[in-house]
Amino acid sequence: MEQLLQQIELYKQDISSYTAATAAEVEAFRIKYLGTKGLVKDVMGEMKNVPNDQKKQFGLILNEFKLFAEDRWNSLKEAVDNAAGDSIDDAIDLTLPGSPVNIGTRHPLSIVRNRVVDIFKSLGFSLAEGPEMEDDWHNFGAMNLPENHPARDMQDTFYISQNPSWLLRTHTSSVQARVMETQKPPIRVICPGRVYRNETISARAHCFFHQVEGLYIDENVSFADLKQTLYHFVKEMFGNDVKIRFRPSYFPFTEPSAEMDISCLICGGDGCNVCKHTGWVEILGSGMVHPKVLENFGIDPNKYTGFAFGMGIERICQLKYRVNDLRLYSQNDLRFLQQFTAAT
Repeated sequence: MEQLLQQIELYKQDISSYTAATAAEVEAFRIKYLGTKGLVKDVMGEMKNVPNDQKKQFGLILNEFKLFAEDRWNSLKEAVDNAAGDSIDDAIDLTLPGSPVNIGTRHPLSIVRNRVVDIFKSLGFSLAEGPEMEDDWHNFGAMNLPENHPARDMQDTFYISQNPSWLLRTHTSSVQARVMETQKPPIRVICPGRVYRNETISARAHCFFHQVEGLYIDENVSFADLKQTLYHFVKEMFGNDVKIRFRPSYFPFTEPSAEMDISCLICGGDGCNVCKHTGWVEILGSGMVHPKVLENFGIDPNKYTGFAFGMGIERICQLKYRVNDLRLYSQNDLRFLQQFTAAT
C-alpha cells in the first residue's frame, strides 16, 4: 500500500505540471488520466488488493485522487475555452428582434418515471421516497450486506469524507429499508429516486442515475405473484408484442433471485449492438425477499414472505425512446430535450 501511495503522489505531480493550449490537448489529458482505460481507473482497481481493515481509509485517498485529476481537467478546459472566447467578436446588434421563449417540456426520465409509477400505482403500490445521503446500515447492512461482504465490491460507493459511515446511496433499496423500519406488513411500495456510484462517465455509465424499486410483503406472497406483477408492467410499458424471459441471478437481499429480459425493441429480436446480437435486453433484477432482511426489521419470515424488484429508468428510457448515450440526460441540450415536447 505504501508503494501505491508513493505512485499516486507521482501521478499528482504529473497532473499538476500538465499544460494544454488546445482542446485536443485537454482531451488527451482526459483520456490519459480519466478515460475508461486511464491511470485513475487503474489506481481505483487496486482497491481489491487493500486489506479489509484499510478499505475505508484508502477509499478516501482514492476519491481525493480522482477529484484532484478532475479538478485539473476542469481548469485546463476552462482556460482553453476562455482563450477561445477572447478571440470571438462579442458585439451584439441591439436592433435585432428578441429570441422567442419556447414552451418547456418534461424531461424524458421524468416521463418514464411517472409512467412506471402510474403502472404500479394501478396495482395498489404506494409511493415511497427517502434521503439520497444514507448511513451504512440502511444502504448495506440492512440489505444483508454486512461489513466486508464480497457483494459490496459490486458497487463503487461515494463515501462522505467527514464521516465514512455515511454515503450517497447506491440503490433505492435504502428506501425499502426505511419503509420496513416504520411499517408493518402488509407493505406494498414503489420507490423511485436518484442513486450514485463512482463510475467513469461514458455513453454507457454515469456517476449518477435513476432507479425504481418495488417491495411487496404479506402473507402467502409467492414467486408467481412476482412474475405476474412484472409481466403486467412490461405489457403496459412496452406493449403486448414484447417477449419476456426470466434468468436465475444473485442478489444478496433476495433468494431466489432472477433477472428479467425482454425482446429487443430496437431490432425486434433479430440482434443488434444494443442487445449484443442476442435479441434480448435485461431490464430489471428481482427475487423473493431474503429471510434475513425480514428479520433485520422484526418481520417474522415464517409468517410473511415478499418480493422485490429494481430497474434503471435510463435503461427503460433507452428502449422506449432509442437514447443510447447516458450523458444526454444530464447535459440539458435543448436540441435533445425538445424532441419530447409532445410527450406526456
